[in-house]
Amino acid sequence: MFRRLHNRIRLILAGLVLAVAAPVLAQEQDVDRPSLALMGTIPIYWGEADGLGELLDSSGQVHWARAQIEDTYRIEPLDYLSAEALAPFRYLLLAQPRALSPEENVALDDWVRAGGSVLLFADPMMTGESRFALGDRRRPQDVALLSPILQRWGLELEFDESQQAGMTWADFSGQPIPVNLPGRLRHLPEVDCHGHDWSGLAALCRVGAGHALIVADAAILDFAGPHMHARAGLRIILERIFAQNGENTGQLAESVAKIAEIDGISGDSTPSSILPLARGSP
Repeated sequence: MFRRLHNRIRLILAGLVLAVAAPVLAQEQDVDRPSLALMGTIPIYWGEADGLGELLDSSGQVHWARAQIEDTYRIEPLDYLSAEALAPFRYLLLAQPRALSPEENVALDDWVRAGGSVLLFADPMMTGESRFALGDRRRPQDVALLSPILQRWGLELEFDESQQAGMTWADFSGQPIPVNLPGRLRHLPEVDCHGHDWSGLAALCRVGAGHALIVADAAILDFAGPHMHARAGLRIILERIFAQNGENTGQLAESVAKIAEIDGISGDSTPSSILPLARGSP
């Protein structure tokens, strides 16, 4: 009898130790992962949930990319870009965001110029499937409406309406990535992007002390995926902008220098001219 009681006490104590240790271990793991702010209409974080009920009971389908991103980064979802919202972060992922307000454009540009790194998927013609009908606000934004911030960084998003729909693969730093009706990023002559270009599909721009990597297609993040090469492609894109696989976490200056060195960007490069961002009009 006493032996049984002793064993039960040991089990209870072991359970208490695990209960106390689990949050500590989780915090230690989080320390090893840099924070990544996330905003966009592609439902990477919440999945395609049909209302609060599915969010609470986790019955909605989860986006495949969330687990992959969280292997390296601690995702912090945002719903609005402001100086206060962006201040705690050094890395930002914008996945086919809605049209930004003038204030958001200014806050984003100021944040990047102060040393932030942003990965922006801007698709001019989304092709991914969604459970929600056209016009439903829960559906990913069908057309990227981001001209003000792109022009500020020396780019214009173009779309060739004559191209054939269907999944193809494009080269990104030696890695094939899936694309479907991709856009093309044209460099504006009045603003120097000071960066690297992948045949118009993507552009890495030096923006003040920070960097912006813009990809003119979001098929790699299709909710119904992952498509062939999507996982490997997403990994290399994240590494390309966020300091090579999360190295130098918390040391943005070294991260920026590493990206600049890879792409042949001079450390003292500054834009020759800048297109202004209007604060009071779209």
